[in-house]
Amino acid sequence: MENKPLILKKYTNRRLYDTEKSLYVTLDDVTETIRRGRPIQVTDAKTGEDVTSSILTQIVLEEARKKKYLLPPPLLYLIIQYGENVLTDFFEKYLEQTIRNYLLFRNMADDQFKKWLEFGEKYPTMNPTDLAALSPFKPMFDLFAPGAQKADTRADGKKKQEDG
Repeated sequence: MENKPLILKKYTNRRLYDTEKSLYVTLDDVTETIRRGRPIQVTDAKTGEDVTSSILTQIVLEEARKKKYLLPPPLLYLIIQYGENVLTDFFEKYLEQTIRNYLLFRNMADDQFKKWLEFGEKYPTMNPTDLAALSPFKPMFDLFAPGAQKADTRADGKKKQEDG
């Protein structure tokens, strides 16, 4: 992942110019650059003003338009109603960190789930002394055992009695 931002110039005709490749790029091209982990910096070609936030917002809105949904209407109403007064502080200070924390937690949960699946695959071949400590989890691990029966089981792992 490259940390050096890709420098783009925005012209009055709304076209974006990639200064490295010396060619015009689309918003889709810029989106892909960002998804690959590279930051961008966009300046207005005429004034030199930093318009990166405007382009990033345009990308988010375009993605939302394609998917027909970005934020729930009640939140959009709040954003419009309170605008800069209340929400600017929230967006600047808390939203980014909240999303970062969510992504970190999601990745940790995915990693833990993978470990559980790997453990479940090893469960049938484990040493009985190691399994004694895991006896409360036996019904769950039995679900992953090769050739696991589809019979109903009780919470203690024993088969339910058939009526009849």
